[in-house]
Amino acid sequence: MKVQESAEDYLESILILKEKKGLVRSIDVVHHMGYSKPSVSRAMSLLRENGYVEMDKEGFLTLTEAGMTIASRIYERHRLLTQWLSELGVSPEVAAEDACRIEHDISEETFLRLKEHIAKNEGKGGGA
Repeated sequence: MKVQESAEDYLESILILKEKKGLVRSIDVVHHMGYSKPSVSRAMSLLRENGYVEMDKEGFLTLTEAGMTIASRIYERHRLLTQWLSELGVSPEVAAEDACRIEHDISEETFLRLKEHIAKNEGKGGGA
């Protein structure tokens, strides 16, 4: 299941906002991502058409099962990569930015091996 990087970013943002706020509207995504209202509106329309997001009559967004699967995968990658890069001494801001770029391109196999390596080396002076 390969979706565009931008779609992954939108789905991840909806998941993050849902965890923080409970309920999410498109305007929350606008503020979180720093994109224009028309851009977010178009993206939400495409995500609904593709079955990743649902919007109720009050305008609240919900991830579908397919949307949640993608969002959870990307968010897990983001958190783990950010933590790992930070433990290597990368500043928190740069670690988060780099994790955002890496999370979309790293293979599932490489991510799983990295995750295992980090788990195995926790408590041994860093995850590297």
